[in-house]
Amino acid sequence: MEQPLDVPELAAGDGFTLRPWRMSDLQLVREASEDDYIPLITTVPSPYSESAGVAFVERQWGRATARAGYPFVIVSSDGRPVGNVGLWLRDLGQGRASLGYWVVKSARGQGAAVAALGAVAGWASRDLRIPRLELYVEPWNTASVRAAERVGFQREGLLRGWQQVGDERRDMFVYSLLNPEL
Repeated sequence: MEQPLDVPELAAGDGFTLRPWRMSDLQLVREASEDDYIPLITTVPSPYSESAGVAFVERQWGRATARAGYPFVIVSSDGRPVGNVGLWLRDLGQGRASLGYWVVKSARGQGAAVAALGAVAGWASRDLRIPRLELYVEPWNTASVRAAERVGFQREGLLRGWQQVGDERRDMFVYSLLNPEL
């Protein structure tokens, strides 16, 4: 049996750090579950219950155990968990991995997404030597578009009806970052 992935702690710039999920992160899951959008496009439970929050954290651990990817909690300089960033390895055999991220409403606009995305992209390229990183952003999500572009991701196009979000299929911009570009 293969060893679980070891989710490291990473410095992420601007005072942010990344670390593995802990059961003490249930308040972060609760706040994310109250967001209008995060539960639609992630596995964050809504409505929140303690058992659903526990199951969410355990799913994050399970992703590393199953070698599906690296789920990180984004932590601000004052030690407060403010979001999530994940590196997903489903297409690693083809030389690519995808990233996803979210930041709770109370912490938006402080650079958490840019810091976290940049740290994981740099680590994935430098240490894991992944040739191509991808991420997908809905066209209306200007904050996520800005975060991706500030890190250096290049928009490649629009994928029509790419992803199920809530009750409908939605378009997504596809962004990439190639290892030599970092």
